[in-house]
Amino acid sequence: MRLLQIIAMGLASLVATGVHGADAKALPAAHAKAKLTCHDCHQREKPTTAAVSDEACMVCHGDYPAMKAMTKDVQPNPHGAPHDPIACTACHRQHQPPVVKCLDCHAGKYTFKIK
Repeated sequence: MRLLQIIAMGLASLVATGVHGADAKALPAAHAKAKLTCHDCHQREKPTTAAVSDEACMVCHGDYPAMKAMTKDVQPNPHGAPHDPIACTACHRQHQPPVVKCLDCHAGKYTFKIK
C-alpha cells in the first residue's frame, strides 16, 4: 500500500512540474526573459486551448503600423504587405517553429528570417 502511495505521489509531481516546465522551455528567449506567463498571452486562467489574440500581442509589440516601422529595414517588409493584416500567430507560433505565411502564395519569390 505504501509503495502505491509513493508511486502515485511521484506521478502527480511529474505531471505538475512537466506542464509548467514544458511551457517555460517552449517560450522564446525574449518572452522567457520578460518573465511572461501563459496568462499574459492567452489571457485565460486555463490557457491550454486558448488562442492568442492579436490584441494580446499588440500590448507589448504595438499595432500593425508600429510593427511595419519596426521592420522597415527588412525587404520585403512582412508587416507592410498590401493584403489585409493577418493574425500574428499565422507566422509567429511561440510553442512551435515560426512559419512565413507569405510563402503560401509567394513560394520561392522571397526569403525571410523570422523570429
